[in-house]
Amino acid sequence: MSEPEGPGGSPGGLGAGAIRDVVARHGIRPTKSLGQNFLIDPNLARAIVADSSVASGDRVVEIGAGLGSLTVALAAAGARVRAIEFDRTLIPALEETTAGLDGVEIVHADAMKVDWATELASEAWTVCANLPYNVAVPLVLTILEQAPTVRRAVVMVQREVGERFAATPGQEGYGAVSVRVAYRAAATIVRRVPASVFWPRPKVASVVVRFDRLDAPPVDVDSGRLWRVVDAGFAERRKTMRNALRRLGLTLDDADAVLASCGVAPSARAEELELATFAAIGEALPR
Repeated sequence: MSEPEGPGGSPGGLGAGAIRDVVARHGIRPTKSLGQNFLIDPNLARAIVADSSVASGDRVVEIGAGLGSLTVALAAAGARVRAIEFDRTLIPALEETTAGLDGVEIVHADAMKVDWATELASEAWTVCANLPYNVAVPLVLTILEQAPTVRRAVVMVQREVGERFAATPGQEGYGAVSVRVAYRAAATIVRRVPASVFWPRPKVASVVVRFDRLDAPPVDVDSGRLWRVVDAGFAERRKTMRNALRRLGLTLDDADAVLASCGVAPSARAEELELATFAAIGEALPR
């Protein structure tokens, strides 16, 4: 069986020329408020599919399908794609670029309002997405928390956002988001992406981040107690964990005692602590 061609003429690809033609036919103007920057490099689209380890027959939900650049590459790999797009004005163009491709289902929906636990209730799924800055963090965290059938996610995001997802203690960008990701998945920056592969060209660089879901959280702790400590610790950056515990209502002596029992100096900052240490502090809080 031959590999399906994208509208741009290359196998599994949708390049700059095809994008320009589709945009002209449908009178499309990218919307800044929606963070629309369309992928115009078919080689990168195929690379992202490879980063996703997607094989023939795999179920993939693509968030923000746009004009179909990544959709076409996923279909070429044999994936069964549920392509979600919020902007109704893009749907006719997306239908055109994916016409004739097997296993592509186009869904008009707001990904921020989707009930992911219901939407992806059965079988294993992979998420692929090119996400704008304003939705990337809440969307990724929601899927990790609410959709256990998503075993893997590969997303292209603004570089600073991607670094927050994958950061470890002591690295720039490490924060509450990094800890929440580490509780559910292993996150890795798999490639850096120049602005030149998008239209219109953004003013920032991007990265591709891969999330591999853990079979179980790596720490055994009541999640409510854990997130109380994490959120308090990062509420005021550069403040000490002693101050963070004081904000949770502990006396100075109690705060120092809790930290000492976990081997943490009162002057330590949240940016220095790993998930296991936050978990230990959470378990040591007075009942």
